[in-house]
Amino acid sequence: MTRRLILFAAVVSLLLFAAAQVLLLNFSGQFFTRKTEVSVAQKAPPAPVVYGIATDSLEILEGIIEPGETISTLLGDYNTNSSRVTALAQKAKDVFPLRKMRAKRPYTLLYARDGSRTAQYFIYEPNARQYVIYDLRDSLRVTLGQRKVDVVERELVGEIHGSLYKSITEAGGSAGLVDQLADIYAWRLDLNRMQAGDAFKLIFESEQLDGKTIADGKLKGAYILHQGKPLYAIALDQGKGVTYFDQDGKSFKKAFLKEPVEFSRISSRYTQRRFHPVQQRYKPHLGTDFAARRGTPIRSVGDGLVLEAARTVGNGNYVKIRHDKTYTTQYLHMSKFAKGIRRGVRVSMGQTIGYVGSTGLSTGPHLCFRFWKNGQQVDALKVKLPLAEPVREEYQAVFLAKKDSIIDRMEAMDARQAKAELLAARQAAPPGSI
Repeated sequence: MTRRLILFAAVVSLLLFAAAQVLLLNFSGQFFTRKTEVSVAQKAPPAPVVYGIATDSLEILEGIIEPGETISTLLGDYNTNSSRVTALAQKAKDVFPLRKMRAKRPYTLLYARDGSRTAQYFIYEPNARQYVIYDLRDSLRVTLGQRKVDVVERELVGEIHGSLYKSITEAGGSAGLVDQLADIYAWRLDLNRMQAGDAFKLIFESEQLDGKTIADGKLKGAYILHQGKPLYAIALDQGKGVTYFDQDGKSFKKAFLKEPVEFSRISSRYTQRRFHPVQQRYKPHLGTDFAARRGTPIRSVGDGLVLEAARTVGNGNYVKIRHDKTYTTQYLHMSKFAKGIRRGVRVSMGQTIGYVGSTGLSTGPHLCFRFWKNGQQVDALKVKLPLAEPVREEYQAVFLAKKDSIIDRMEAMDARQAKAELLAARQAAPPGSI
C-alpha cells in the first residue's frame, strides 16, 4: 500500500511539474512577444527632415505653382490671412521678393498636423541650385539656401546626322554646348554647313545635383572633323579669362563676335541691289539681316562706346557703337534697348544691348546688322578681322601640356566608342552570328 502511495505521489508531482512548465512557457511567450512589439514600435522610421526642418509635428505638401497662383492663394487654406502675407512680403524684399515667384516652379508647404492646419513654412525653388525658406511662425523669417552642386568632367563624342545642334543634343549634350562651339569656331568654320560624316568630340564641365545634370559648363577642349580636316580647340587662361587656341597655337578669338544674335538665321545678306519689302523698290541693302524671335537678346560684337541709342522712322530703335578708330557697328529694328544702354556708355563684347523686334521699316522680327571699316560700310560676313592675342611665351609649356592631354583623351574616346559599339552589336545579334 505504501509503495502504491509513493508511486501515485510521484506521478502527481510529474504532472504538476509539466503543467507548471507549460504555464511558464506561455507566460514567457507573452512577455517576449510584448517586448518584441515594443522594440518594433521603437524602430519606426523618423519623420523626414525637409530643407533642414524637422517635420515630426508637420504635414508635408509638395506642388508646382500654376499660372495665376500667388503665395496668398496657396496659403489661403492654411490659416494665413492677407495681413500676414503683407508682413512676410516686407521681410522678404531684401532676400527674395514674393513678386519674383514664377509659375511652373516647385514649392513645399509645411503645416501643423493639428486641426488648425496652420502653415509653418513655405519653401520656393527659383532654380535647381537655390531655395527660399519663408518661415511663417511668430517672428517671420526669410532665408535663401544653396544646394551643393558638384562639378564633374564629361566627355561627348559623335558623328553628324542632320545638324550639329541635333547631333550634340541627341548624344546627351545641351543647347549651351552648341552655343559655345558656335562662338569658338565661328570665324574658322561654318557650323551650319557640317555634313554627314563630320564628327565632334567634347570635354566639358557639368554641374550635377544629386547625380543629375542641371547645366553644362565651360568647354575644356573640343574637336571638329569637317570634310576630313581636324580642328582642335584647347582652353587656356593667360590671366585674363579663358580663350581657345587650335592645335598649332593660333587663337580662335577675333576682335569681334561673328554674329550679334544667337540661335538665328541669316534672312538677307549685304547687297547693292535688293527689293525692299516695305518700300516696294530695289535699293542697296548695306547690312546683314538675322531673323530671330521677338525679344531675343542682341549682343555687342565687340568692346566699344555707344554713339547713339535712338529711334528713327526707318531704323526703328537702334544702337550704334564705335569699337576703335577702324570699326563701327549698328543694330536696327530693336523692340527695346537693354537696361542702361544710352549714348556715352561703354559696352563689352557679348553684352546685351537690346532685343529683337520689328520697329521702323520692317515686316517681321529681325536684326539688321551694319558694319563700318575705316568709315565705309562693308559686308560683316566677309570683312577680315585681326586675331586676338596668341599664346604668350611664358604660357607655351602650359599650353603644350594641355594640348597633349586633350588630344590623348580624345583619341582614347574613339577606342571606347568602338568597344561600346561592338558590345552593342554583339548583344543585338542572334547567337553565333558574331
